[in-house]
Amino acid sequence: MDTLTNETVTAPFSAGQGRARVELPPAACDCHMHIYDSRFPAVPGARLTPPDAGVADYRQLQCRTGTERVVVVTPSTYGTDNRPMLEALAAFGERSRGVAVIDPAVTDAQLQQLHDAGVRGVRLNLSLGVTSSADQIESLAARVAHFGWHLQLLAPPDLLAELGERLMTLPVPLVLDHFGRIAPSLAHRHAAHALVLRLLEAGRTWVKLSGGYIVSEAGPPGYADVAPLARGYLAAAPERVLWGSDWPHASASAGHQPMPDDAQQIEQLAQWTGDAATLKRVLVDNPAALYGFPQEVTLELS
Repeated sequence: MDTLTNETVTAPFSAGQGRARVELPPAACDCHMHIYDSRFPAVPGARLTPPDAGVADYRQLQCRTGTERVVVVTPSTYGTDNRPMLEALAAFGERSRGVAVIDPAVTDAQLQQLHDAGVRGVRLNLSLGVTSSADQIESLAARVAHFGWHLQLLAPPDLLAELGERLMTLPVPLVLDHFGRIAPSLAHRHAAHALVLRLLEAGRTWVKLSGGYIVSEAGPPGYADVAPLARGYLAAAPERVLWGSDWPHASASAGHQPMPDDAQQIEQLAQWTGDAATLKRVLVDNPAALYGFPQEVTLELS
């Protein structure tokens, strides 16, 4: 039996079974996932230390979601140790890109090595990271501007709102993951949501529809409260919205939320986008523009 269409197909660290009931376009990209490997030590004070979740495990997830491209993000667990992410990029090949965590003292030669390996952005986690500080925003942006990278930021809403004017003047594109970390009940009520919309309107900020299960206050099975927030971002800047699974859902493994169903996450995205053209824009065109994937898809014959 073909396991790609088998309704019993499962993947580690993902609830449910079977493939998403949505036909994805070729070269669809999951723009936010992590690799965990106990061969590499967690940074002292790390708040999330999930079980090993590797490339082979993630490929099982792709059988459920239907995505082909992937962006591997170094998680807060490893501080500035990017080795798990880099090993994953080598395994995934040209269909992958990376987002690193770096120290402002990193050399240009080291940045060039990361770039050559497929890294296209640097992440600053001010929500769970124990080695990151808001004081690093400008210095990190300045260090990676020459390489055409972006700065990916995760911050609690109150802190995000405080950073507003600083974020408006960065010399690199800004990417906000996990819906800007804004809970649905804060939409149109909190200064952070107003800031995200202003940043999107300014034209150099992107937002990831990742971690919907984290920001949702309604919870499973439908996470219905996230839909208006997602559609609001899509209406504001459809050309700068991305999607990410956030696999292997480290916060769920830690018991903070129920484990999400990744096939259902894809189905929800299709509902938010509303049509095939917008779904393709979010999953193919926008990732190609930000991460430098080829725009033209070449079919590989097996």
